[in-house]
Amino acid sequence: MQSMLTIQSFIWVVMAAAVGSLALYRKFISRGEVDILHLGANEGYHIPQQEAMADRLEAIDRWGKILTIALIGYGVLIACGYMILAWRSTNLPVN
Repeated sequence: MQSMLTIQSFIWVVMAAAVGSLALYRKFISRGEVDILHLGANEGYHIPQQEAMADRLEAIDRWGKILTIALIGYGVLIACGYMILAWRSTNLPVN
């Protein structure tokens, strides 16, 4: 069981790296975002670009939330596995 939890822990670390990479990706994407709302008649070409950027950031945020919740849930399950393993090792008979 110990080796199985080690593999699961490695998978959790890979998932955590993916969540961190997604956060960095979002930061680099949002760096090019223009926060000024363009409403003038001669600034109409900016509107589709801003909408596309907003949609892209929204999709990244949605996946970030999903992966973070999955990461936390998976981490709790692994922690429970380690606690069960520790509890079982204390209940071994002494020779």
